[in-house]
Amino acid sequence: MVEEPIAFLRAGDRPAARTEFWGGEPSRCTAEVRFERRELDQILRVYSRMVAAGEWRDYAIDFLSDRAVFSAFRRASERPLYTIEKQPALKARQGQYAVLAPSGHVLKRGRDLGKLLRSFDRKLIKALCGD
Repeated sequence: MVEEPIAFLRAGDRPAARTEFWGGEPSRCTAEVRFERRELDQILRVYSRMVAAGEWRDYAIDFLSDRAVFSAFRRASERPLYTIEKQPALKARQGQYAVLAPSGHVLKRGRDLGKLLRSFDRKLIKALCGD
């Protein structure tokens, strides 16, 4: 066994802490698109109603450089039933929010997330009626 010397560092010898967010260059995390608290609250309200109805059982949230994605699953091992995306680049054109089908087709797109999520109310009523 080779004995290696143990190096003791003084306080001044330590590398500086990473403090880019205190005024340096923006950190990598700020480049990602995220859901705001209000948006996430609206989405999770719909999610909780669909879980109570037995339609959805799991979800995933992804933050990418160009969009934020909320995916709802019936089972964790399957493809998502619905995907709710936020793409700020499309805010002025088609609307930054979109609901996508499992196949990737856009079911609904708009500027107001609340109106977009009301489309799930019809599915919730059908689930509660038993049809």
